[in-house]
Amino acid sequence: MPSRLTPLQAQPCRLLPPALVCPLGDDLGTISEALFSGRRGLVYDDAFTPGRPLPLGRITSSLPDASSLPPAHRSRNNQLLAAALERLKPTIDSFRQRNPQARIGVVLGTSTSGIGETEIALAIRQREGDWPADFRYQRHEIGSPACFVAERLGLEGPTYTLSTACTSSARALASAKRLLASGACDAVIAGGADSLCGLTVNGFASLEALSDSPCQPFSANRDGINLGEAAALFLVTAESGGIQLSGYGETSDAHHISAPRPDGQGAIAAIQAALDMARVPATTIDYLNLHGTATRQNDSMEALAVAHVFGDSLPCSSTKPLTGHTLGACGALEAAFCWLTLDAGRLPPQVHDGQLDPELPPLAYATAAKRDCSRALSNAFAFGGNNIALLLERFHD
Repeated sequence: MPSRLTPLQAQPCRLLPPALVCPLGDDLGTISEALFSGRRGLVYDDAFTPGRPLPLGRITSSLPDASSLPPAHRSRNNQLLAAALERLKPTIDSFRQRNPQARIGVVLGTSTSGIGETEIALAIRQREGDWPADFRYQRHEIGSPACFVAERLGLEGPTYTLSTACTSSARALASAKRLLASGACDAVIAGGADSLCGLTVNGFASLEALSDSPCQPFSANRDGINLGEAAALFLVTAESGGIQLSGYGETSDAHHISAPRPDGQGAIAAIQAALDMARVPATTIDYLNLHGTATRQNDSMEALAVAHVFGDSLPCSSTKPLTGHTLGACGALEAAFCWLTLDAGRLPPQVHDGQLDPELPPLAYATAAKRDCSRALSNAFAFGGNNIALLLERFHD
């Protein structure tokens, strides 16, 4: 009997160990320790909001010197990517040794790209009347991150950057799965990066969406987000076994330019589509990484959606209290946290003040515990009502 699996279902999509640079550290051991103990990686800083210190997820790890990057790609965003690439390089080298003719693509997500460097250049231009001699507009372009990675590795496969706000890098992983299924690539470097800058911090401040305290997702006292920065990269291959991206669901409810659809129907559809692609029922999911921004509207919508699909028994948590909201990088970063959960058999605990909002549907918020996990789901939601859910599944080689 012929297979009824679609190409996306039938095509293996293995996520090899991620390379991460985030507020919790820059190696998987350190990051895992912080993740599974629920240790926040935030520091108070008023660099972008003088006189108003905010808890921010700043990266303090050593980064490659910007002067070592090509002039058109000298940005903090690309420094984060360069640091993550150093950690991913052994995995890439091993794959290329096994597959010397492999066609490798690059798909990344970002929302800031090198806009922080443009902010600095604009201030100099305003003060001195001209652009700095080393200013390159290319650093600011959305396409810069993927082009930088491809050039740094000498890759000639499909190369592009997605910018759909907070779903950007989750969509990059879904795009990698499609590229493999289409036969256009044998492997894809997928993920994303975003760096803290004045535009995003002050932009969210103008929306009155920032909290002056460590954020409290799903708490009755939640009053806004903390922002952070990160780079998260996977080598995604068409190999079987290991941890697979078994399904994804993408929807756009177009309810409002910045607010989610209150009833959660767009999120529900995305989650259900991911389950359908993986051909698994909701009852088989072992952990859910919530988008959990700690804004009133997002948490309310997401709680409704999760309760509708999973009821009140699925262990779930938001990891944004630990890293801050890393915007265009959060989808890949939190998929990596699901990867670590499946690999280690441990749950990231829900971190907040313990004062659950009685107006939200009850959910099974995770505590720090060991748990054998085979399947994990990660939610990401963004401005414009665009939603994505990624379903990761662990197989034995």
